[in-house]
Amino acid sequence: EAIKHAKHQPDKVLLVNRDLADMPMQDGRDVAYEPQRTKHLSTQVPCEWVESSHPSYILYTSGTTGTPKGVQRDTGGYTVALGSSIRRIYLCEPGDTLFTTSDIGWVVGHSYIVYAPLIGGATTVMYEGLPTRPDPSIWWQLVERYRVTSMFSAPTAIKLLKKEAPDAAKAHDLSSLKAFFLAGEPLDETTSAWTQEALGVPVIDNYWQTESGWPILTLPTGVAPIERRLGSAGLPVYGYNIKLFDEETGAEITEPDKKGIVTIASPLPPGFMQTVWQNDERFISTYWQSVPSQSVYNTSDWGIRDKDGYYYILGRTDDVINVAGHRLGTREIEASVSTHPGVAEAAVVGVTDQVKGQTPIAFVTLRSDNIDESSLLAEIQDVIAKQLGAVARPSAVYPVNSLPKTRSGKVLRRALQALAEGRETGDMSTLEDPGSIEEIKNLF
Repeated sequence: EAIKHAKHQPDKVLLVNRDLADMPMQDGRDVAYEPQRTKHLSTQVPCEWVESSHPSYILYTSGTTGTPKGVQRDTGGYTVALGSSIRRIYLCEPGDTLFTTSDIGWVVGHSYIVYAPLIGGATTVMYEGLPTRPDPSIWWQLVERYRVTSMFSAPTAIKLLKKEAPDAAKAHDLSSLKAFFLAGEPLDETTSAWTQEALGVPVIDNYWQTESGWPILTLPTGVAPIERRLGSAGLPVYGYNIKLFDEETGAEITEPDKKGIVTIASPLPPGFMQTVWQNDERFISTYWQSVPSQSVYNTSDWGIRDKDGYYYILGRTDDVINVAGHRLGTREIEASVSTHPGVAEAAVVGVTDQVKGQTPIAFVTLRSDNIDESSLLAEIQDVIAKQLGAVARPSAVYPVNSLPKTRSGKVLRRALQALAEGRETGDMSTLEDPGSIEEIKNLF
């Protein structure tokens, strides 16, 4: 289905039969995996030498304008960063085994399922599926079977396992495991403590982005033992010069425990993004010119630093939300919702979710009164799943007569979010139609 919509049609498509559905083949284009695997299993492929600055891949990440950004990565610097971090952060020596539970299509999967373990001479475990299938002990079975030494996941998955099968880990031999790493979203104290008690190993937080390609903040235990502090993502990783700035004035924040924008001063470390693919101007304007009077890389995250230099990430400064460890632009979801033929206008906000951290919900105005609202949610979910992936699907879609807007036409998304979370909306004096907010209040 995706190929039908692609501007650039592929010459060949490699198909793997999972025995889950029919697999029709198109003559001349489609190639079955198993015969090719058997044919080429012992083939020796020579290394292709390139310049260190040669792009290694392009990976798209959310943009607040609704247009995703193609993060362009280099080859040499990325190899250096991953070869170092696999040992000094993730404690994997040659011969060890790393089990990273991410999707290969996300940056964690690129960096720590595919490249880093192989660069570092370690074995990598690729698991395709959910942590609860075929049963909630599958991860711990894999740790036992393959003698996994380090494991990397996201807090959302741990919260799910804690809920579904809190004692599953105790039935398996996890003695090979040295440490458990969590990233992708803020790690709360309860989840960290439960994971450490259930697995009997240190639980180590780390903070990074698609753009960075490897951790920005963590506790580099491979260098020397460092005290962990619950709620903190840790200390700056070697190569990163982290600074906090005031959003309004651009003044650097040096005193402890004061909120600011988390930034990285140049030069960026090896492995960081080179630019936005085919759009150097967007790279500069988005990341380097958004802090007043400063030329620093803006992570678009709020943070504080305590008196000992530990950083605490507080959330996004833009319209990107964190759903189960995945960064999603609410404008992208809005654009997808609006492609449904029955939707006239849409507003999407992220609301707090106990398991996922945040979840998107949508408010829509309809083109006609004759639309079947009972089927609308399923249809919109299907549209978003096809365009953006299942993780972007809203947990709720609310048809409304009108969206709350200011007199200049700006949708008051902060008010929508506040109502959905049961909070006060704050100042509504700029609202054009007070009736629109009253209608939405009654939904909650």
